[in-house]
Amino acid sequence: MSSTVNNLLSADALTRIERECAKYPVDQRQSAVMAALAIAQDELGWLAKDTIAAVAQILGMAPVAAYEVASFYNMYDLAPVGKFKITVCTNLPCALSGGVDAADYLKTKLGITFNETTADGKFTLKEGECLGACGDSPVMILNNKRMCSFMHPEQIDALLAECGHGKAGA
Repeated sequence: MSSTVNNLLSADALTRIERECAKYPVDQRQSAVMAALAIAQDELGWLAKDTIAAVAQILGMAPVAAYEVASFYNMYDLAPVGKFKITVCTNLPCALSGGVDAADYLKTKLGITFNETTADGKFTLKEGECLGACGDSPVMILNNKRMCSFMHPEQIDALLAECGHGKAGA
């Protein structure tokens, strides 16, 4: 493996990626691309083109193929994001059940709109397509990991408070 890959990702990340690759036949390592990109993003905070190319190298695939995956799914961040990334579903079922209202409420509370980060670097707001929990709408996902259901103003306020919104240095 090249020194570029070793300089970008820790030994732990490389081990985790290899563990994901082991789930597939040796000649199909590229099947682990989504997991490998997620591991790299978890470690580095976002996916720069060099990081995507390094993941592609590890998996034995063309960098453009890995970039196509990273740019297709909204869980991958191709630019730096805040400490807390909140993705709000505004697809039709959520929109009809308050998703747009929840997004508007967050925009007002945070003073940003979609694809922006607060001045303190703490929050990034994203618009997401179906998050697969239509019955729990409006839904949001925090940092690509935590599904938040029935997100009306009271629940949004609680989530923001948990993330330290309004507290200096939090």
